[in-house]
Amino acid sequence: MTKIRPLALGIIRRGEDLLVFEGRDNAKGETYHRPLGGGIEFGETAVEALHREFQEELAAELTAVEQIAVLENVFSFEGRPGHEIVFLFIADLVDKSFYERDEVGVVLDDGARVHWLPMADVADGKAILYPDGLADLLSAQD
Repeated sequence: MTKIRPLALGIIRRGEDLLVFEGRDNAKGETYHRPLGGGIEFGETAVEALHREFQEELAAELTAVEQIAVLENVFSFEGRPGHEIVFLFIADLVDKSFYERDEVGVVLDDGARVHWLPMADVADGKAILYPDGLADLLSAQD
C-alpha cells in the first residue's frame, strides 16, 4: 500500500535565488530542483522536522522560521506514483557564509548537489522546481 508522505521544506532566499538540492529522475530523463527539508517523523511537528532535516542535510541552523503554505503534490518518481503533503516554511540560515557561496556543497546524508537556483531559470523553463505549485506561490509573494 502506498502512503501519503508529510514533508517540511525550507524556503531560503538570497535575493532572487532559492536554496535547493539537485535531483535526477531517470525514468523521466530530467534533472530537477527542490528546497531542502524532508519527511516528518511520527510525533514530530513540521517545524521540528524542518530544523532536524537542515541539521542532517547541511549541518545548518535556521532562524526566523515561518510557515507560509501547505501544498499537496501528486507525482511520479522513477516511474512510481507518489503523494506528499508539503509544509512550506520561509527561514534564514544562521551561518551567513552559506549566502556567500554559489555552490553550497552537498546533502550530507546522500551527496546531492546543493546550490542557489536563480528563480528566473525556473520562470524561463531552464530549470524544473518541485513541488508543483511552488514557483507560482513564490512569484505571488514577490
